[in-house]
Amino acid sequence: MEGPHQFPWHRGMPEQLALRGRGRHERRDAAEHRQRILEVASRLFAEYGVEAVSMHQIAMTAGIGQGTLYRRYAHKGALCVDLMHERHEQFMEEIATLFKKNATALERLDSVLAHCIALLEEQWAMLGPIVTANMRDAMCDGPDHSHRVPVQREPFYLWLYELFTGLLTEAVAKGELAPLDISFTTDAILATFHPMFYRFQRQERGFTPERILQGLRHIYIDGLKTPRTYGLLSGETYNAN
Repeated sequence: MEGPHQFPWHRGMPEQLALRGRGRHERRDAAEHRQRILEVASRLFAEYGVEAVSMHQIAMTAGIGQGTLYRRYAHKGALCVDLMHERHEQFMEEIATLFKKNATALERLDSVLAHCIALLEEQWAMLGPIVTANMRDAMCDGPDHSHRVPVQREPFYLWLYELFTGLLTEAVAKGELAPLDISFTTDAILATFHPMFYRFQRQERGFTPERILQGLRHIYIDGLKTPRTYGLLSGETYNAN
Protein backbone atom coordinates (compact mmCIF):
# COMPACT_ATOMS: atom_id res chain seq x y z
CA MET A 1 0.00 0.00 0.00
CA GLU A 2 1.18 3.51 -0.80
CA GLY A 3 2.15 5.96 1.89
CA PRO A 4 -0.23 8.57 3.33
CA HIS A 5 0.50 11.07 0.55
CA GLN A 6 -0.56 8.61 -2.17
CA PHE A 7 2.27 9.18 -4.66
CA PRO A 8 1.33 7.31 -7.86
CA TRP A 9 4.97 7.29 -9.04
CA HIS A 10 8.40 7.16 -7.48
CA ARG A 11 9.62 10.51 -6.14
CA GLY A 12 7.07 12.61 -7.99
CA MET A 13 8.01 11.39 -11.46
CA PRO A 14 5.04 10.42 -13.71
CA GLU A 15 5.40 7.80 -16.37
CA GLN A 16 6.69 9.09 -19.69
CA LEU A 17 4.17 9.36 -22.48
CA ALA A 18 4.59 8.56 -26.16
CA LEU A 19 4.07 11.97 -27.75
CA ARG A 20 5.18 11.29 -31.30
CA GLY A 21 2.08 10.94 -33.38
CA ARG A 22 0.04 11.55 -30.19
CA GLY A 23 -1.11 7.97 -30.01
CA ARG A 24 -1.89 7.61 -33.73
CA HIS A 25 -1.10 4.42 -35.62
CA GLU A 26 0.41 5.67 -38.87
CA ARG A 27 1.00 3.80 -42.07
CA ARG A 28 4.65 3.47 -42.93
CA ASP A 29 4.43 5.88 -45.89
CA ALA A 30 2.51 8.40 -43.79
CA ALA A 31 5.10 8.20 -41.02
CA GLU A 32 7.91 8.69 -43.54
CA HIS A 33 6.12 11.72 -45.02
CA ARG A 34 5.68 13.18 -41.56
CA GLN A 35 9.32 12.68 -40.63
CA ARG A 36 10.43 14.20 -43.93
CA ILE A 37 8.23 17.26 -43.37
CA LEU A 38 9.53 17.77 -39.84
CA GLU A 39 13.16 17.42 -40.88
CA VAL A 40 12.73 19.92 -43.73
CA ALA A 41 10.77 22.38 -41.59
CA SER A 42 13.34 22.21 -38.81
CA ARG A 43 16.17 22.89 -41.26
CA LEU A 44 14.36 25.78 -42.96
CA PHE A 45 13.37 27.32 -39.62
CA ALA A 46 16.97 27.17 -38.45
CA GLU A 47 18.24 28.75 -41.67
CA TYR A 48 15.64 31.45 -42.36
CA GLY A 49 13.65 31.84 -39.14
CA VAL A 50 10.22 30.46 -38.39
CA GLU A 51 8.27 33.56 -39.40
CA ALA A 52 10.00 33.83 -42.79
CA VAL A 53 9.29 30.26 -43.91
CA SER A 54 5.98 29.55 -45.67
CA MET A 55 4.04 26.29 -45.88
CA HIS A 56 4.53 26.42 -49.65
CA GLN A 57 8.31 26.56 -49.18
CA ILE A 58 8.20 23.59 -46.81
CA ALA A 59 6.13 21.52 -49.28
CA MET A 60 8.40 22.38 -52.22
CA THR A 61 11.59 21.59 -50.30
CA ALA A 62 10.16 18.34 -48.94
CA GLY A 63 9.12 17.28 -52.42
CA ILE A 64 5.44 16.81 -51.59
CA GLY A 65 2.25 18.45 -52.77
CA GLN A 66 0.96 21.43 -50.87
CA GLY A 67 -2.37 19.63 -50.44
CA THR A 68 -0.57 16.71 -48.78
CA LEU A 69 1.10 19.09 -46.36
CA TYR A 70 -2.14 20.88 -45.45
CA ARG A 71 -4.00 17.60 -44.95
CA ARG A 72 -1.51 16.76 -42.24
CA TYR A 73 -0.94 20.28 -40.87
CA ALA A 74 -3.74 22.82 -41.25
CA HIS A 75 -1.32 25.67 -40.59
CA LYS A 76 2.28 26.36 -39.59
CA GLY A 77 1.30 26.48 -35.94
CA ALA A 78 0.21 22.83 -36.05
CA LEU A 79 3.53 21.88 -37.63
CA CYS A 80 5.40 23.78 -34.91
CA VAL A 81 3.42 21.90 -32.25
CA ASP A 82 4.50 18.58 -33.76
CA LEU A 83 8.13 19.71 -33.77
CA MET A 84 7.78 20.73 -30.14
CA HIS A 85 6.32 17.33 -29.24
CA GLU A 86 9.54 15.62 -30.28
CA ARG A 87 11.53 17.97 -28.03
CA HIS A 88 9.07 17.30 -25.21
CA GLU A 89 10.06 13.64 -25.18
CA GLN A 90 13.68 14.66 -24.65
CA PHE A 91 12.53 17.05 -21.92
CA MET A 92 10.81 14.21 -20.05
CA GLU A 93 14.01 12.18 -20.18
CA GLU A 94 15.95 15.16 -18.78
CA ILE A 95 13.49 15.47 -15.88
CA ALA A 96 13.76 11.73 -15.22
CA THR A 97 17.55 12.12 -14.92
CA LEU A 98 17.08 15.12 -12.66
CA PHE A 99 14.85 13.12 -10.31
CA LYS A 100 17.54 10.51 -9.77
CA LYS A 101 19.44 13.02 -7.65
CA ASN A 102 18.93 13.08 -3.90
CA ALA A 103 16.89 16.25 -3.37
CA THR A 104 13.86 17.49 -1.47
CA ALA A 105 10.49 17.96 -3.16
CA LEU A 106 10.98 21.74 -3.11
CA GLU A 107 14.43 21.48 -4.67
CA ARG A 108 13.00 19.30 -7.43
CA LEU A 109 10.07 21.70 -7.89
CA ASP A 110 12.51 24.58 -8.26
CA SER A 111 14.54 22.66 -10.84
CA VAL A 112 11.46 21.72 -12.86
CA LEU A 113 10.29 25.35 -12.96
CA ALA A 114 13.73 26.40 -14.25
CA HIS A 115 13.72 23.62 -16.87
CA CYS A 116 10.23 24.63 -18.09
CA ILE A 117 11.31 28.24 -18.59
CA ALA A 118 14.46 27.10 -20.40
CA LEU A 119 12.35 24.87 -22.68
CA LEU A 120 10.01 27.74 -23.56
CA GLU A 121 12.98 29.97 -24.36
CA GLU A 122 14.51 27.26 -26.53
CA GLN A 123 11.26 27.00 -28.49
CA TRP A 124 10.57 30.73 -28.43
CA ALA A 125 10.62 31.19 -32.21
CA MET A 126 7.89 28.57 -32.71
CA LEU A 127 5.50 30.13 -30.19
CA GLY A 128 4.51 32.88 -32.64
CA PRO A 129 2.74 30.63 -35.20
CA ILE A 130 1.14 28.64 -32.37
CA VAL A 131 -0.23 31.78 -30.71
CA THR A 132 -1.50 33.11 -34.06
CA ALA A 133 -3.26 29.84 -34.79
CA ASN A 134 -4.82 29.72 -31.32
CA MET A 135 -6.14 33.27 -31.65
CA ARG A 136 -7.58 32.55 -35.10
CA ASP A 137 -9.23 29.37 -33.89
CA ALA A 138 -10.68 31.17 -30.87
CA MET A 139 -12.24 33.87 -33.08
CA CYS A 140 -13.53 31.36 -35.64
CA ASP A 141 -14.51 28.63 -33.22
CA GLY A 142 -17.58 26.70 -34.23
CA PRO A 143 -18.80 23.27 -35.37
CA ASP A 144 -15.87 22.87 -37.75
CA HIS A 145 -13.42 23.28 -34.87
CA SER A 146 -15.12 20.91 -32.44
CA HIS A 147 -12.47 18.26 -33.15
CA ARG A 148 -9.66 20.43 -31.76
CA VAL A 149 -8.04 19.12 -28.60
CA PRO A 150 -7.72 21.79 -25.86
CA VAL A 151 -4.15 22.30 -24.63
CA GLN A 152 -5.27 21.02 -21.21
CA ARG A 153 -6.01 17.64 -22.82
CA GLU A 154 -2.71 17.38 -24.68
CA PRO A 155 -0.47 14.50 -23.49
CA PHE A 156 2.43 16.77 -22.53
CA TYR A 157 0.17 19.09 -20.51
CA LEU A 158 -1.33 16.09 -18.70
CA TRP A 159 2.17 14.80 -17.98
CA LEU A 160 3.22 18.17 -16.57
CA TYR A 161 0.02 18.30 -14.52
CA GLU A 162 0.87 14.96 -12.92
CA LEU A 163 4.46 16.06 -12.39
CA PHE A 164 3.61 19.29 -10.55
CA THR A 165 0.72 17.69 -8.66
CA GLY A 166 3.06 14.99 -7.38
CA LEU A 167 5.75 17.44 -6.33
CA LEU A 168 3.29 19.73 -4.53
CA THR A 169 1.59 16.79 -2.83
CA GLU A 170 4.93 15.45 -1.61
CA ALA A 171 6.08 18.89 -0.40
CA VAL A 172 2.88 19.39 1.59
CA ALA A 173 2.97 15.86 3.02
CA LYS A 174 6.57 16.36 4.21
CA GLY A 175 5.86 19.75 5.74
CA GLU A 176 7.95 21.69 3.21
CA LEU A 177 4.90 23.65 2.01
CA ALA A 178 1.81 24.80 3.87
CA PRO A 179 -1.49 23.01 3.07
CA LEU A 180 -2.90 24.22 -0.25
CA ASP A 181 -5.29 23.41 -3.08
CA ILE A 182 -3.02 21.16 -5.15
CA SER A 183 -5.11 21.08 -8.34
CA PHE A 184 -5.72 24.83 -8.39
CA THR A 185 -2.07 25.60 -7.71
CA THR A 186 -0.93 23.23 -10.46
CA ASP A 187 -3.29 24.81 -13.00
CA ALA A 188 -2.07 28.28 -11.97
CA ILE A 189 1.57 27.27 -12.50
CA LEU A 190 0.85 25.70 -15.89
CA ALA A 191 -1.12 28.76 -17.03
CA THR A 192 2.17 30.67 -16.89
CA PHE A 193 3.66 28.20 -19.36
CA HIS A 194 0.84 28.50 -21.92
CA PRO A 195 2.35 29.82 -25.20
CA MET A 196 -0.07 32.77 -25.43
CA PHE A 197 0.51 33.90 -21.84
CA TYR A 198 4.27 33.33 -21.87
CA ARG A 199 4.66 35.20 -25.17
CA PHE A 200 2.53 38.06 -23.75
CA GLN A 201 4.76 38.36 -20.69
CA ARG A 202 7.93 38.25 -22.76
CA GLN A 203 6.85 40.57 -25.58
CA GLU A 204 4.16 42.88 -24.17
CA ARG A 205 5.33 43.11 -20.57
CA GLY A 206 8.99 42.91 -21.49
CA PHE A 207 9.73 40.41 -18.72
CA THR A 208 12.98 38.48 -18.93
CA PRO A 209 13.01 34.69 -18.43
CA GLU A 210 14.82 35.28 -15.14
CA ARG A 211 12.08 37.63 -13.91
CA ILE A 212 9.34 35.13 -14.78
CA LEU A 213 11.22 32.33 -13.02
CA GLN A 214 11.83 34.46 -9.93
CA GLY A 215 8.15 35.40 -9.89
CA LEU A 216 7.16 31.73 -9.94
CA ARG A 217 9.62 30.95 -7.16
CA HIS A 218 8.36 33.85 -5.05
CA ILE A 219 4.71 32.77 -5.34
CA TYR A 220 4.85 28.98 -5.40
CA ILE A 221 7.95 28.20 -3.33
CA ASP A 222 8.94 31.06 -1.02
CA GLY A 223 5.33 32.20 -0.59
CA LEU A 224 4.11 28.74 0.45
CA LYS A 225 6.96 27.54 2.66
CA THR A 226 6.18 26.57 6.22
CA PRO A 227 8.13 28.06 9.17
CA ARG A 228 9.70 24.62 9.56
CA THR A 229 11.07 24.78 6.01
CA TYR A 230 12.59 28.21 6.59
CA GLY A 231 14.23 26.93 9.78
CA LEU A 232 15.69 23.86 8.09
CA LEU A 233 17.06 25.91 5.21
CA SER A 234 18.69 28.40 7.56
CA GLY A 235 20.08 25.69 9.84
CA GLU A 236 17.90 26.72 12.76
CA THR A 237 15.96 24.36 15.03
CA TYR A 238 12.21 24.75 14.46
CA ASN A 239 9.96 24.95 17.52
CA ALA A 240 6.21 25.15 16.92
CA ASN A 241 5.51 26.32 20.50
